[in-house]
Amino acid sequence: MTNALLSINKATVRFLNTTLFTGLNFNINKGESWALIGESGSGKSALLQTIAGRFNITGGEIDYHFWHDYAKFFNANDIATPHKLIALVEPKHHFRNLSNTTDFYYQQRYNSSDSEDALTVTDYLNTVPRFSHDNSSWTSEKVVSLLRLETLLSKQIIKLSNGETKRLMLAAALLKNPLLLMLDSPLTGLDVKTREEFNSIIEQITASGINVIMATSIHEIPAVITHVAVLSKGVIIHESTTQDFKPELFQTDTTDTIDSSELSALLNIDKNPATYNVIVKMDEVHIKYGDKVILDNVNWQINPGEHWALLGPNGAGKSTLLSLINGDNPQAYANNIVLFDKKRGTGESIWDIKKKIGFVSPELHQYFPTDNSCLQVIESGYYDTLGLFRPSNKERAEIALRWMKALEIAKYARVLLKNIPASAQRLCLLARALIKNPALLIFDEPCQGMDDHQQLHFKNLVDTICSLGNVTLIYVTHYQHEIPNSVDKVLRLDKGKVVS
Repeated sequence: MTNALLSINKATVRFLNTTLFTGLNFNINKGESWALIGESGSGKSALLQTIAGRFNITGGEIDYHFWHDYAKFFNANDIATPHKLIALVEPKHHFRNLSNTTDFYYQQRYNSSDSEDALTVTDYLNTVPRFSHDNSSWTSEKVVSLLRLETLLSKQIIKLSNGETKRLMLAAALLKNPLLLMLDSPLTGLDVKTREEFNSIIEQITASGINVIMATSIHEIPAVITHVAVLSKGVIIHESTTQDFKPELFQTDTTDTIDSSELSALLNIDKNPATYNVIVKMDEVHIKYGDKVILDNVNWQINPGEHWALLGPNGAGKSTLLSLINGDNPQAYANNIVLFDKKRGTGESIWDIKKKIGFVSPELHQYFPTDNSCLQVIESGYYDTLGLFRPSNKERAEIALRWMKALEIAKYARVLLKNIPASAQRLCLLARALIKNPALLIFDEPCQGMDDHQQLHFKNLVDTICSLGNVTLIYVTHYQHEIPNSVDKVLRLDKGKVVS
């Protein structure tokens, strides 16, 4: 029996008409756990997808040694392909509704009748296929305890926060008792407490005999990881043990320049001359679903030109609070909420509200249709639609391209959104939020998946926008260093209550 777990030898890997890897070599031995690092678009996610069997290998080979070992001791007919012994946790979930006929849609979690068309956390975990082998140690009770899901078991999966969803996806992967667990940016969306616990979680996973490969930031390599591979432009440029790895040699370029004159010009195109006395005012806002209180008597006033950070752990109620402002939550009508000087329910439409707001969130990214080109996605921001459903306007498309240049993603203009890296997808949605020069910007975890340079550039861009105009900002993040310098006010939620 060989000590090798997986071998990729001189592989050419293709997806559609694109060659992702040429002459790819990557070898993993039993007992090793690997971190994949590199700048955005370097090939980290593509390597995980290749191992998971999602892409075509047109040259060379990939050998799943662990599958051959499994077949010697268990019924290979139960595992028709090696990929069933692999679990891949991706940045996006693939939840389906109860009838398994359609995917969920954006805003569904806030509509009481439609949100019931979803499995509970318990039901979802019960649907996970499981395979037996000598390391089958992960049970429902064990994953629920490890990932702190006890209080979520009766909750519909569509109602989970971004961080809660990430914990559920990892729990489901462990229930499969895989021989190889692959994690794509597993720490994005997790609050400080869960990130601090992550070292212990990965340590318990590897101690159970599961090999781990994770794509992660150079700053977030768990202590239990034994090896590091650095990727750049589809090539593995470095491999070493974690002990010998020198991160200072592979830091992402953090030099940055902002074209303030171009940004000022963009911010003055079709600028809305309207002025407001109050952007948001909430008095004793109370939201509940069944017996579960989500927001508990929240008071919050946001005045024009103020820059707020909205902070709190996973499940604190931040997304629900934002949904009341962005017009997505019908319970706004049952509460005392003023938006742009008008009380909700006094005649304004959802579209009247949305045209004044530039919004991006993990949920919007999750459900945004991906069959438009990136330029079309950004132009759709003028119409507040999820994609462009009308002929492109030449002048507006040119403005969209200028925003793409400002965000350093112009090379993707004619590429379908689904065919670009996840970090670039987020930047497209950020450009979509900015293009109409709204009075209020709501950025909910906008830097997820971005490399160091992208994060710095976006942070500088936000600070420049705030310095050039009277825009109002709400910024949500779990990382203190991501908060723009222009933010000078904080609302902190915990268990639905304002705590500071």
